[in-house]
Amino acid sequence: MKSMGVKLAVAAVVGAAVLVGWMIVDRLQAPGAPGANSGGPVPAPVEVAEIRREPIALRRTFSGALEAPARFVVAPKVSGRIVSVYADLADAVQRGQVVAALDDDEYVQAAAQARADLAVARATRTEAKSALEIAERELARTQTLRKRGVMSDAQMDTARANQLAKQAQLEVARARVTRAEASLAAANIRLGYTRVTADWAGEDRARIVAERFVDEGDTVSANTPLMSIVDLDPITGVIFVTETDYARLQPGQSVSLTTDAYPGERFAARIDRIAPIFREATRQAKVELTAENPKHRLKPGMFIRATVVLDRVADAVVVPAQALTVRNDQAGVFVVSADGRSVSWRPVTMGIREGGRVQVDGEGLDGRVVTLGQQLLDDGALVAIPDGSDEAGAG
Repeated sequence: MKSMGVKLAVAAVVGAAVLVGWMIVDRLQAPGAPGANSGGPVPAPVEVAEIRREPIALRRTFSGALEAPARFVVAPKVSGRIVSVYADLADAVQRGQVVAALDDDEYVQAAAQARADLAVARATRTEAKSALEIAERELARTQTLRKRGVMSDAQMDTARANQLAKQAQLEVARARVTRAEASLAAANIRLGYTRVTADWAGEDRARIVAERFVDEGDTVSANTPLMSIVDLDPITGVIFVTETDYARLQPGQSVSLTTDAYPGERFAARIDRIAPIFREATRQAKVELTAENPKHRLKPGMFIRATVVLDRVADAVVVPAQALTVRNDQAGVFVVSADGRSVSWRPVTMGIREGGRVQVDGEGLDGRVVTLGQQLLDDGALVAIPDGSDEAGAG
């Protein structure tokens, strides 16, 4: 009996010890308990950034080139040998300025011949006029004598026919004078064409010689280009846009131009014309820009990048682009709780994207968002935020 009692006592002590040990282990494994093992929820390390309310703009940058808004090709209207060229590459030229001269010997001689022909025609007209006056006096005497019965009808008819012939000769002489005057005027015009002028239409502002095609001593035919003269202020930029951006553009819209010739500088421009059609090959529409160019720093043919603000929001909810993630085919962000220990999933609708920032719209967008570590998270997950994460995420 005694040994049986000892055994029961030992069994009771062992059972009590097992119970106490289980209770201790269970408490240690409880969430948040000191010494809890890894079987409980572990906070996920993340980086975060502030959700901001600030302006944001939708910008597009298009590639293009500069063109001269006006180009005038100087060409002679007559053929000849070039004896002088008065304008060279990059020279400023005024409207009406003589830029070249042709050998005019033949044209001077032609004008002299035309003047001589005119003098002969005028002398012939004077002679015909005198002959007509004589014929008219003779006709008048014949008519008087005919009334007295001295002259016959045949003599009367002869006098009248002579008067009509002299009158016709005078008309021919006058026509020859008119023709000779026209010939002299044409000869003088051709002589004037030997002095080639830059007579473009439009404003009187000086333009610049862009290209020169001939030298002194060259023989050219009529309408052979001698030089090209362009207007550089203002200057035209040409870009091509797709259907996506076409509807957002309108004449008068501001544009910022950059070019490799002047790194870091921006030139103000505006949209001047928008083509009403798209090119079938590229599905793009031509857009012409106008930029003031008083110092002629911008040149035709330069490659440009034109940046246009297509849309702007003055007060937008903005998050870093890396904060966006997708859950169940829905874009959204993880918003950090006020105590910084957990996150909540917030679906969003994206708006304007500018650089590394994105406009978002949705419920509960306030405070901070997770920018790194979203793959470890679900709605309500615990997080651990290292010191300095806000600064890193904002950058």
